[in-house]
Amino acid sequence: MNVFFEESGDFKVGSVMTQAGEAYQVEMASGKRTKVKTKDVLLQFEKPSPGELMEQAKAICAEIDLEFLWEVAGEEEFGFAELGAEYFGHAPQPAEAAGLILSLHSSPVYFYKKGRGRYKAAPEQSLRAALAGIEKKKQQALVQAGYVEELKANQLPEAMRNIVLQLLFKPDKNAIEYKALEAACNELHTNPQRLMLAVGGVQSPKSLHMAKFLFENFPKGYGFPDVAVPVPPTKLPLADVKAFSIDDVTTTEIDDAFSVTHLADGNVKVGIHIAAPGLGIKPDDAVDKMARARMSTVYMPGDKITMLPDSIVAAFTLAEGKTCPALSLYATLNPADWSVISSETRAEMVPIAHNLRHNDLDDLVNEETLASGEGDYPHKDELCLIWKWAQVLEAARMVKREAFGLKPEQNNRVDFNFYVEDDVVTVSRRKRGAPLDKIVAELMIFANSTWGKMMHDNGVPGIYRSQGRGVGGWNAKMQVRMLTHAAPHEGLGVDQYAWSTSPLRRYTDLVNQWQILACAEKGVMAPLVAHFKHKDAGLFAIVSQFDAAYGAYADHQANMERYWCLRWLGQENARQVEAVVLKDEVLRLVDIPLIIRLPGMPSVARGAQVKIDILRWDEIDLSIEARLLEIPTTVTVDGDAELDYEEEEAIPAADANDPEAAEENTAEASAEAPADAPPAA
Repeated sequence: MNVFFEESGDFKVGSVMTQAGEAYQVEMASGKRTKVKTKDVLLQFEKPSPGELMEQAKAICAEIDLEFLWEVAGEEEFGFAELGAEYFGHAPQPAEAAGLILSLHSSPVYFYKKGRGRYKAAPEQSLRAALAGIEKKKQQALVQAGYVEELKANQLPEAMRNIVLQLLFKPDKNAIEYKALEAACNELHTNPQRLMLAVGGVQSPKSLHMAKFLFENFPKGYGFPDVAVPVPPTKLPLADVKAFSIDDVTTTEIDDAFSVTHLADGNVKVGIHIAAPGLGIKPDDAVDKMARARMSTVYMPGDKITMLPDSIVAAFTLAEGKTCPALSLYATLNPADWSVISSETRAEMVPIAHNLRHNDLDDLVNEETLASGEGDYPHKDELCLIWKWAQVLEAARMVKREAFGLKPEQNNRVDFNFYVEDDVVTVSRRKRGAPLDKIVAELMIFANSTWGKMMHDNGVPGIYRSQGRGVGGWNAKMQVRMLTHAAPHEGLGVDQYAWSTSPLRRYTDLVNQWQILACAEKGVMAPLVAHFKHKDAGLFAIVSQFDAAYGAYADHQANMERYWCLRWLGQENARQVEAVVLKDEVLRLVDIPLIIRLPGMPSVARGAQVKIDILRWDEIDLSIEARLLEIPTTVTVDGDAELDYEEEEAIPAADANDPEAAEENTAEASAEAPADAPPAA
């Protein structure tokens, strides 16, 4: 005897060897034996053979008209033998019965299974809906297959043109467009980014990197709505100074300027003048909401996305030849030792005599010319005087830093400036700590520390940058945090540090400017009029939002700098190049700030210059492959490799245009290594 039975949802046939109670010992065509319970047996037959029966059953199953079978079944539950008699017009033969079972079981849209060999026809409404769904899927499959063929032929399907970015960065994986893209990538052995570049969905690797950043951070675009330009108060006093700024040639958001006034008693008054959009922009107005949505200007080589519209930047930037609203900090100095006798803060209108540019002055202003008095350039005497004070300020910070238990700050790093025009990139080296950079950095740090103390002394909260040791004692990892109360920044060597000097391009600075203006006007009464109060939930939210946005912007800046470094390699046809060893297998090219890893590289001293061969690079995933060519017998040590690799990688090169931020980043990174001994109690 042979049996047709169900096992684990599948139908099988075999010959009965023995029967014991409620079970058969069945031998399959393969020779394998299995135990089958009698309740799982649907048919018992002598002829044909098991193999022939299964072949005949499959043929009969393929010929059955499901629509007619469904009509014959009626509305009541039935057994397969009952339906077989109706459908075939006679009691079904074993092969016919098996074919009918296979057909019923494989058509769940038409028939619902109710038990072993028992079924019920689907209600007509459910059946028609299910069949419509199946037909729709068939049509979608045809459309999807068409998309796949178009993509394989390097053509972008029309249906994908408006959703390219969504497909790349936030796809609906159930959509046929994404399924087609995925299928085409699998067949072509590529990835969606490369395929979209090939078919023209994205124009270039640069466009791809920019599109990803904008899609994630500016999903509604980065244009500004039309808003009225805020007007500062008209009755501000006029400062009796001729101020000047020091910036890179590409800088348009000129936040800071300086002035020098010689007093009758022989002392000197140095003015630090900061653009004052806080005098016109009010908390929660339309412009404030725009600035808060962005939190910061986004910088990248050759381009930027400003925090404020150009019209508002133009109204408050400290442009040459204009008299601009400013928040001024005046420090009265004793030129004998450059000690600060007193300081004063006030809002006023400041005449801007010149916007000095690094590109014009870097070759003229250096430590030697400042010491000898050589050269002829605007504000020469003022720059010489401020330079002397800046050196004193730096020395005092280093003493304070060492008192915190940190090693002296390294000032031998090389910065890189990027300039991009018509997709041609120029990368120039600038030595960190150049006098013009140090003047700006030290006076900005002085202002941020002084104003941070002012807010603290007047009981007004602000947004502070703090660096100190975490849990674990004096040798624990240094942590940088943003707080709403004063706390030391040990890396910089100051007791408090509140970002306040870049209100045109950082929202935290604009917030602090509102708080400082309240202190300057009301003094100890400032807590009553300041917009943000102690434990203000809004201030905490700003800190959190700023941290997230600033981190994302810094990552994008670093990615775009790496992209332009790779472009520079092709542009300059650079293949065999010099590199400096930063740490173990990590190198940085001498001419550009491109980091390369060479796994398996022999041990070479940090700072050693070596020659490498550039094999290939990829502007899409920003990867690069190289091999070591030569380790000079006489090792040349590059001093700027003294800083930790983590710091080297973390600071985007464009910070060279912002000496204060560059100084802060270097101080924070070089504070990672603890001092040789804990600070004195």
